[in-house]
Amino acid sequence: MTKVASLNKKPTFTKYQVFVIAILAILQFTVVLDFMVLSPLSDMLIKKLSITSAQFTLVVSAYGISAGISGLLAAGFADKFDRKKLLLFFYAGFILGTLFCGVAPDYNSLMAARIVTGVFGGVLSSISFAIITDLFEMQVRGRVMGFVQMAFAVSQVLGIPAGLYLANKFGWHIPFLMIVAFSVIVFTIILVKLKPVAEHLKLKGQSNPVKHLVKTISNKRYITGFLGTVLLATGGFMLMPLGAAFSINNLKITNEQLPVVYLITGIFSMIFGPIIGKLSDSIGKFRMFAIGSILTMVMVFVYTNLAATPLWMVIILNVLLFVGVTSRMISASALMSGVPAPQDRGSFMGINSSIQYLSGGMASFIAGSLTFQNKEGVFQHYERIGYVVIASMVVCAIMMWFINRMVNRSGLENPQKAFVKEVNKKELAE
Repeated sequence: MTKVASLNKKPTFTKYQVFVIAILAILQFTVVLDFMVLSPLSDMLIKKLSITSAQFTLVVSAYGISAGISGLLAAGFADKFDRKKLLLFFYAGFILGTLFCGVAPDYNSLMAARIVTGVFGGVLSSISFAIITDLFEMQVRGRVMGFVQMAFAVSQVLGIPAGLYLANKFGWHIPFLMIVAFSVIVFTIILVKLKPVAEHLKLKGQSNPVKHLVKTISNKRYITGFLGTVLLATGGFMLMPLGAAFSINNLKITNEQLPVVYLITGIFSMIFGPIIGKLSDSIGKFRMFAIGSILTMVMVFVYTNLAATPLWMVIILNVLLFVGVTSRMISASALMSGVPAPQDRGSFMGINSSIQYLSGGMASFIAGSLTFQNKEGVFQHYERIGYVVIASMVVCAIMMWFINRMVNRSGLENPQKAFVKEVNKKELAE
């Protein structure tokens, strides 16, 4: 690993660094696609399985809640093992869970399969972010997060439109089987090409996993980050589960037009992801978060109050909404990476990811209780979801301001630089 460039130089990455960024982005693509594909399938699943919108949001919540619980249980052990081994173990479980989704015959089986998938899939993002934070200094993490978070955009450009097309042709099981096939290839590449990530094991930390977990949860500095994550997840997840069903039944977008909406939105998100990452590093991560939050709040208010809308306008509104959401995600992820000390990073990321999934799962459940479908399938009082999302974003922005100030005042970046240099020296020696 070559030395990461300083603040006044343009950062450059070695071929291996580029590989790490790329493979983690592709892994995130599979995890995100598995989670997000339910939303576009919402209208289809509600009709095929003869369930209510509230029952559907329970399926979404089941993933988030199980992911959150498993993440908390695993957090105490997250800094005790080579991160590559942890990544492979949980990725294997994720693939099996997704396979169960692909063969689930009914609602109860799908619910059980989503719980299994969540148990393993919920830990993968935290491990990935811990690897990034181990290997890259703070001043370039915006760029790295920008590329890794492109998984959300790529899932919309490639995964969701393809999944919707196949689902319309062959049934709702096919998208999950498609994810399994691709994930097996990714698993093999990680197994063969990714080097061990174990430098953190040399740092002095809490040896007992339970005490390590309790110590991390009770750290006042970390609690501030966890509270910010609760608010971030609430605003981010509440709109997603019923998005496709709302577009079809309220905005009058057809099933054939829906992949086009996701495709174009994803292309713009993919273009803006790296740009947002660079801006996050140059103008400041909190400033980028604030800009993204303002844009998102405006678009949420407009979007949740819409009735029947022309396709071209739906596309424009979705593009603006997702650019705002992407800005928040990338800048917040980079900012949060500066909160934990190196020896607590895996545990912090695990707990943080768990809180995100638990909050997202509860947000999905709340969304299902705030609205309902009438006899024609039209969602009533959908704007209530928008008002709750906007309120959470305002409070979240205030919390992120405190987190930004805490990170800027912290002395943790000096040990982080020393930690990265140690990794770099080992890489150069090899």
